[in-house]
Amino acid sequence: MYEEILYEVDDSVAVITMNRPETLNALTDRTQAEIRHALDQSERDEDVIGSVITGAGRGFCSGVDMNALGKMSEAGKRLGESYSNLAADPGNPDEDPNFEVGATYFLGLRKPLIAAINGACAGLGFSYAVFCDLRFVDRNARFATAFSQRGLIAEHGTSWILPRLIGPANALDILWTGRKFDGEEAGRIGLANRVCEPGECVNDAVAYLKEIAATAAPNSLMMMKKQIYRHLNAELRGAMDESNVWMDESLARGDFKEGVASFVERRAPSFSRVEVK
Repeated sequence: MYEEILYEVDDSVAVITMNRPETLNALTDRTQAEIRHALDQSERDEDVIGSVITGAGRGFCSGVDMNALGKMSEAGKRLGESYSNLAADPGNPDEDPNFEVGATYFLGLRKPLIAAINGACAGLGFSYAVFCDLRFVDRNARFATAFSQRGLIAEHGTSWILPRLIGPANALDILWTGRKFDGEEAGRIGLANRVCEPGECVNDAVAYLKEIAATAAPNSLMMMKKQIYRHLNAELRGAMDESNVWMDESLARGDFKEGVASFVERRAPSFSRVEVK
């Protein structure tokens, strides 16, 4: 089914690899549709705890394919192919309108999504990376936003998410200059959650999710992700009230009983899986 990505499940972790290495995995409409479809598959697989997205070869993702950019430049507007055969509806079970446009659907996924950034990460590829939950970055990876050099604005929701990750001043510096920076700097400014040895970011991300799979309740992970992203825009009292309701619900679930029992009995927990209808 997939022509421009690879999809593999490693035990409890789905690994999605953008597979156009000759273009540093530049995104076409098809690539984006395949990624969305693959994330829908990982959401529906009860054995999968979370997903890792990465790139084949030397790059994570260099942005939108230049052929597509050329056509958009000529037309003076966005163009696109829907690929209806790859139609998918991953995440966003509450139909939150905040998670419906562009890569914002990453935030509405029920399961963790980690970007394993192994090389060049620019343009729309940069936007994909910042909307993932975590970023595991090779220390020699290279980042650039490139929007200002193309006469564009901070696209794809980057102006919303980036200052929340690294602060307004760092965000403006990166966006204004479009300069290249490496994985070490990404770690210093808080963009990278892990700075990895070259070639190890995918392995490190998979190991991280497997460790979570062995100890954490999948439904707890889902609800914590929901809390974090919903409450970014909420007043404190509203967030507290909603969290109190959800806490009461979690106390009544079997996962709470299992978590306590497994701790007392000094054994690995056996939690219920996230159900996707």
